Amino acid sequence: MSLRSRRWVGRTGPAALVLVTAAYTALWLVARPAGEATGSYLGQLAGADAVLLMSLGMVLITTLPWVDTYFDGIDKAAIWHRRVAITGLVLLLPHILLSHGGGGPSWAGPAGVVGTVGLVTLAVWAILPRWRSVVPGPGRRLIAALHETAPARLVSKLLSDYEIWRQVHRLTGLFLAVAALHGLVDATPFGDSVILRWTYLAVSVTGVGFYLYRELLARRGHGLRDYQVSEVRDVGDAMTEIVLTPLGRPFEYEPGQFAMLHLEAKDGWHRHPFTLASSPNEPHVRVTVKALGDYTTSLQKTVKVGMPAVLSGPHGRFTHAHATGHQLWIAGGVGITPFLSWLRSLDTHPPAGRVDVFHAVRDDAPYAEEIRDLVADRPDVGFDLVPSGAGRRLSADYVLESSGADPGDATVFMCGPEPLLRALDTGFRAAGVPAGRIYREYFDWR
Repeated sequence: MSLRSRRWVGRTGPAALVLVTAAYTALWLVARPAGEATGSYLGQLAGADAVLLMSLGMVLITTLPWVDTYFDGIDKAAIWHRRVAITGLVLLLPHILLSHGGGGPSWAGPAGVVGTVGLVTLAVWAILPRWRSVVPGPGRRLIAALHETAPARLVSKLLSDYEIWRQVHRLTGLFLAVAALHGLVDATPFGDSVILRWTYLAVSVTGVGFYLYRELLARRGHGLRDYQVSEVRDVGDAMTEIVLTPLGRPFEYEPGQFAMLHLEAKDGWHRHPFTLASSPNEPHVRVTVKALGDYTTSLQKTVKVGMPAVLSGPHGRFTHAHATGHQLWIAGGVGITPFLSWLRSLDTHPPAGRVDVFHAVRDDAPYAEEIRDLVADRPDVGFDLVPSGAGRRLSADYVLESSGADPGDATVFMCGPEPLLRALDTGFRAAGVPAGRIYREYFDWR
């Protein structure tokens, strides 16, 4: 499948989300029972749409192979998961303000409160670590000042802990089930409309069913392979490389993909998504971890040689396999990891056409010497290290000028911090690079 065809297939998933939501809303508008007050009915419609969107969110986070295909990667499916979940939570506000219950059992009202509070709490918790990208400038200064207080630092440490967030976030499906049950027994239209009742029930069962699948089945079997930690080393710039040796059948993946790494450390098992920085032809699997949170910061102390590990997946569709024209591979910091896999796989997965690699770093330059060795005998692959400490700044204009790439013929692949990628994306589009030839690896599961 060509890159253009794959991108079109990857758009069918988001399009299906919009069509399903529109069709469900239209059904409620057409099948409105006689005698339903307009305000209350619209409020209950908002609640039904909220349950639909949360259920769709449960489907998107299952990491099933077809989700990867129709959303152009599990990473992009995770973005749509956040979008539909947040939209569903926003719809709870008009539901609460407008709808009036149908006199269901006494527990129906409290169940709605429990479901709503639980879902909103989990969503807010997911958004808080990226509050700087949401809050306007003056608000950021106020929050930053409050953040320096001791209670705020304690709360921030708790909320930023990925492992705690992940374990609590697994309750999402239970809160969805409680909220859906509240609607089923308390919504007034269901007494007069069989089709509304049964479609609502089908939507709710679908969401809870996929949640149960993910919790009870998917975690036990999707591409699991046993490994053992054979090396843990500091590679510089607060990065740690973990080398894993297979204990049985090796993990199969394509260059640039990522996997869920289940790693047993001194303080128990941990599960995180990491890009596989090695080549699929290597006997070992290598992952490079940037010290960003409590867990990743303590890796060198908690993970030791000989400890067991499990890889599941693989995930992601970040690949140069079908790209054409002059390719520009751009990394910021630890965003070099998928490109390391590509570079280490040049012999078996050669890119088509000219390639120029740019790596923006602050101080240390992990892997710079290895990359120079990998491209030394390849006149069609260039490498440019861009250290910010030297006063240089990685921009779209700099990349195009240094590489000599024609914007109309260039294909851009980027991975790194969100502010850098956002600025580069804007710059490349302004310079004339077609939007359909700019690819980013989205790697944020919260």
